[in-house]
Amino acid sequence: SIVSNVTIVLTNFNIWLNILLKTVPFTPKDGDIMRSTILQSYPPKTPQYRFLQTLRDEYQFSPRIAEAILEEAELCLQGQGTSLRPGQIRVILAHRDAKHGRSLGEFETVEVTWTIDAGSEDQAILKQFGQVALRRVRIQRLLAEALEQYGIGTQPDLAKVLQVSLRTIKRDFKVLEAEGIFLPSRGNYHGIGRGQTHKARIIDRWLRGRTYDQIVFDTHHSLSSIKRYIQTFVRVIECHRLGFTKVKIAQLLQIGEPLVREYLTVYEENDNPDSRQRLSEQLARFAKADQSYKKGGRP
Repeated sequence: SIVSNVTIVLTNFNIWLNILLKTVPFTPKDGDIMRSTILQSYPPKTPQYRFLQTLRDEYQFSPRIAEAILEEAELCLQGQGTSLRPGQIRVILAHRDAKHGRSLGEFETVEVTWTIDAGSEDQAILKQFGQVALRRVRIQRLLAEALEQYGIGTQPDLAKVLQVSLRTIKRDFKVLEAEGIFLPSRGNYHGIGRGQTHKARIIDRWLRGRTYDQIVFDTHHSLSSIKRYIQTFVRVIECHRLGFTKVKIAQLLQIGEPLVREYLTVYEENDNPDSRQRLSEQLARFAKADQSYKKGGRP
């Protein structure tokens, strides 16, 4: 039943549930407004809608916490098993370590799962910023997903799955790179002067004091994806401070080693009083919520 499934998910969250609850503060006055808003963002009779209802009715979680748990559950289950989620496809790409100078048929390839349509996240971007912005967000997401699965995408790969012309993809690349965004495609992954990927740029903005709303406006990424990137970043830093290696952090958090390295680089580049204070405040909220959780309460 849905209740037993929710129980299993909550039982296995352990420290990651604690971390999640710490990053999504809730006040009672948020409840009435958010209860209808959050449920309306998911179509009725879907597993997500039922999951939210169960968390709200059976476990008495606030709407914001319920949605955060749903996002975390989906993140934890992403890539598990062999089934694809709606909006995903499998593609064969060149291995990310393949060097230039040989044809695609002469080096190792990997099977990669690409999220063409991220559902409610993509709908939010489309509604707020339009089709062009959504396509450019998808380009960044697909390249990041490929890299985390040891693959590397090309501009023709992107044009094919997004069903647009290669000329359109080249134009999107030019615009994004002009904004300083590093696009890890096969054409430039091994190049000199690598910049930041979209995830690192979002973390950099957050560490520099930009609010969630400002980051959404700056990057055209959805609020839920931005929060997820920040949650993952804070986990990486916590594991790093505990002495885990980059390889172990990647295994624990089920993310790619390149992302771990990039997050740690951003962390080191923002080693200044303001950024340290911002991160310390976030970690302090984590510790406070962890104490509340252990005592049986909720933040």
